[in-house]
Amino acid sequence: METPAGTSRPLHYDAASNEFRPEQRAGTDRTVDFLPYPANAGFVPGTRLPPTPRHPRGGPQPALVLAEAQPPGTVLEVLPVGLLLLDDAGEMESVVLTVPARPSQQIMPVSSWRELTARYPAAREVLGLWYRHSGEAGAVRIVGWRDEQAAEQRIRKVLSRP
Repeated sequence: METPAGTSRPLHYDAASNEFRPEQRAGTDRTVDFLPYPANAGFVPGTRLPPTPRHPRGGPQPALVLAEAQPPGTVLEVLPVGLLLLDDAGEMESVVLTVPARPSQQIMPVSSWRELTARYPAAREVLGLWYRHSGEAGAVRIVGWRDEQAAEQRIRKVLSRP
């Protein structure tokens, strides 16, 4: 985990210093000017995305963990349950939606996109609204939602190779 659920101050892991640092925009710490994070934000270890204009060094595959707030640095075994596709100011991005693998850590006991949307239909709406309003005004657009198979394919595609 990088940014715990319930905060409005995003953090990012800096592998060079082994520290969690505030996300910066225009030289200042970024604060989400909307509701705080509805889930724990982090990344899938061992993945590497290709460089883009906004992220010239690439980075790991972003992930959300639908669970109680976890401190930065927490590593959990998770189950991918979906994939969110975003257009963020013209740059395509994907976010893997996950739940903890351990039933005792689950607040939403599901193992598939179908179960998530059937048992918690508002979760998709809440996450979509949050992403659309958490960045620059009008900069983020939801392109689509995919199931757990698409999430697993995405992870396999961006796994770092030795």
